Amino acid sequence: MFTGLLGNLSLLSYFIKKRETEVVVVQTLGVVTIYIVISQLAMAGSMPLPHYAVTSVVIACGLVVNFMNYFHLLNPVIWRYWEDFITIAGLSALPQVMWSTFIPYVPNTILPGAVAFVLAILAVFMSRTGKLPEKGIKFVGSISGWTATLLFMWMPVSQMWTNLLNPDNIKGLSALSMLLAMIGNGLMIPRALFTRDLMWFTGSTWACVFYGWGNLVCLYCCEVISREFFLASTTAFVAWLVFSFWRDTQVYGYNSPLKSLKELISGS
Repeated sequence: MFTGLLGNLSLLSYFIKKRETEVVVVQTLGVVTIYIVISQLAMAGSMPLPHYAVTSVVIACGLVVNFMNYFHLLNPVIWRYWEDFITIAGLSALPQVMWSTFIPYVPNTILPGAVAFVLAILAVFMSRTGKLPEKGIKFVGSISGWTATLLFMWMPVSQMWTNLLNPDNIKGLSALSMLLAMIGNGLMIPRALFTRDLMWFTGSTWACVFYGWGNLVCLYCCEVISREFFLASTTAFVAWLVFSFWRDTQVYGYNSPLKSLKELISGS
């Protein structure tokens, strides 16, 4: 849950800078929804009050800072501090989350997160003090967005790993929820492709393939959903991808979708 919260806050900051209003609304709703769940846990006594208080402060500060920046009301220095915070937090959380997925097959340790935390602080410090080349500074500036995307990309991997270890859990998955996840992320693909945003496109496509369609494959293999449902979902997804690339080539006046894909990857 905290992983999703960090991912939403980081992506909110990323899309605030890009002025993608619709996606900003989606990420904000994600933050608010998770906070509501956390509040319910705190009221039920399942979450210590100090942890809840710190989480509330971080969420409140994150929303205020982001929307003040969106409306050009924020001092750039404060925004840089916020970017440094989410960069360090995201880079520290990502390897720890990935490592924790495979416990107990790997030692239960915080070493991956601790090492990443030190490296993140070092990278931010060198970037802010001008000890990195221009490309290095640009790379550090993009870390928060990519770590947020990778955190969300890891969620289906974790789910599929759980499915592999405990096949009975698959029956508890909702086919409708997986389908809606695939549809929701799929709707973002054309915009990400049009703006040539590789990070956005990668995250949305990955979520469609591995979180939405991938879990539908698991459900189909375990005979939880019908063949017709699975084939219809698969056909619709492939058709949407083809349509997205076809429309993009039409808008830009290209003869081949490979041109769009090349520009997406190269960023030009």
